[in-house]
Amino acid sequence: MSRAHGQLRSSQIITTYGPGALIDLPRDSGIVGGLDWWPPVSYLVEITEPRLSRKLELMTGVQTPRLYTPPPAPNHAQERNRGIRVWRFPEWFVVQEDSGAQESGRAVRSRRLVHRRQLDERGRYEGRQVVATRFVRACPKGHVDDIDWWGFVHRGNTSCTRGQLWLDERGTTGDLAELSIRCQGCGKTRPLYEASEIELNALGTCTGRRPWLGSHAHEDCKERSRLLVRTASNSYFPQVVSVLSLPDRGTAVERVVRELWEDLQIVSDPVGLAFMKQKPKVVEKLAPFGDSEILEAIQSIKSGGAADRPVKEVELDAILAAPEGFGDDPIVDQNFHVRRLPDHSWRHGGGLEPVQAVFQLHRLREVMALAGFSRFEAIMPDINGEYDTDVERAQIQTEPKWFPAVENRGEGVFVELRASAVREWLARPGVKARLGDLESGHQRWAEERKSERLFPGGPYVLLHTLSHLLLQALAMKAGYSASSIRERIYADFESERYGILLFTGSSDAEGTLGGLVAEARHMESHLKMALSTAALCSNDPICAQHVPDNSMERRYLHGAACHGCTLVAETSCEMRNEYLDRALVVPILGVEDAALFEGA
Repeated sequence: MSRAHGQLRSSQIITTYGPGALIDLPRDSGIVGGLDWWPPVSYLVEITEPRLSRKLELMTGVQTPRLYTPPPAPNHAQERNRGIRVWRFPEWFVVQEDSGAQESGRAVRSRRLVHRRQLDERGRYEGRQVVATRFVRACPKGHVDDIDWWGFVHRGNTSCTRGQLWLDERGTTGDLAELSIRCQGCGKTRPLYEASEIELNALGTCTGRRPWLGSHAHEDCKERSRLLVRTASNSYFPQVVSVLSLPDRGTAVERVVRELWEDLQIVSDPVGLAFMKQKPKVVEKLAPFGDSEILEAIQSIKSGGAADRPVKEVELDAILAAPEGFGDDPIVDQNFHVRRLPDHSWRHGGGLEPVQAVFQLHRLREVMALAGFSRFEAIMPDINGEYDTDVERAQIQTEPKWFPAVENRGEGVFVELRASAVREWLARPGVKARLGDLESGHQRWAEERKSERLFPGGPYVLLHTLSHLLLQALAMKAGYSASSIRERIYADFESERYGILLFTGSSDAEGTLGGLVAEARHMESHLKMALSTAALCSNDPICAQHVPDNSMERRYLHGAACHGCTLVAETSCEMRNEYLDRALVVPILGVEDAALFEGA
């Protein structure tokens, strides 16, 4: 598309509508173009975050990847072409016409299926408006293509003279069972629900087409094509890597190298360093140091230290190392300013013995980058925020060199649980039995999905559920909507360190209102409200009595959790509202011996 057809927020490009996402615009439907079709990086703003760059390098194999923000909205007409290219997709359309009839007492609506080549210059068919068909074919590797409607209705037989194709709809629900494709030329018809049966292979082998990388981009693929509804939630699952910017605790030479990282990140040998030293600012700041220690510092930042440790492990170290205080001391690092609240400032009563400490994050900076995507099934990071290096993902660029990223600045609160309390909780028979049920549900899910994802463990499910409950309680008082508060769960089993970070961060003003930090002093009342609310759900006893491995309900990754009590917006949750169970937090109907907070 050569002209602007709509606008998206920068964060949406990283999450919901990144390269390869199917999107509906006011007048068209399309697929968001890959990085090859973005403006040159000279028009983009670079983000420097060495730890995130290193994670992307380990994850994707791209050497020294750089991070750039999505292009901003154009301010002038001449900047119109500096946006993100969106390719028209799909190329088959349904004609908006009224051809209703009655068949055995049921309403039947028939509409023509036409190809883009049959449309006039105004995008109409014989003067009638058309809409893109809502059905395409795709595979889990991210490939997507138009359905071969001729091959589908004729079951591979090409003897037909290609008469007009019709979409027949019986009833008004739009269900696949009520839809069929009909050829006017030979009279053959085929129900559309057969396309959803993978075993039938009605849509044939995947074509390997990657239209977001260009009209002729494709690769070999042997997967069976699956029916995909363009607007369905399973059409696009981004793989986002996120880190918190941490204070630089390195040596003097490392601090200078990080300051000059934009110039030095491509240096790997003395020749490259000598070339960079031709820049006045580089040679001036590196003057006190020898070439060997500079190169050593560069290599350390690229491949050593914190960058190779799990994302959350390093962040947890930094948070728990914060000194006690109220955050009124001078701010040294604008990206990370954390203080542990004195107990007397938030703990006023009893009943919260499992809570160790509360921290205020007065300043934080989060950087998120899009590494790739999948379809049909989300590929989630592990509980440490890490993706497997061999995980399959669709590429967002023909030859990846850089990744789109956004930085968010905001604030947060961190709640640490007492290690001894969690240890004693895990040893109780009722807890072991409940965790056995949850793990059994996970195993049933893994068998059906043929997934190798491991059960995250009881402490993670406990922390995750408590996080959702506390998030909802905080949203009532903090001045933020629940959807603008996000979570980060820290479950370090080996070191027995457990905590919840609830934070808000955005590129606009909502990231720095200060309301969330202020509520840390009232954490006792917020926690008690969350626990009280969790004890009884409006959907009890149905919610409380849910069994994770129930094959009829097929909610294998939940215990006692539903939209009435525990589930939050998926933009807030790091695990897509999975692995939740109120019974691990407070006593509920029918399960009174598995809760960490027994007296709630």
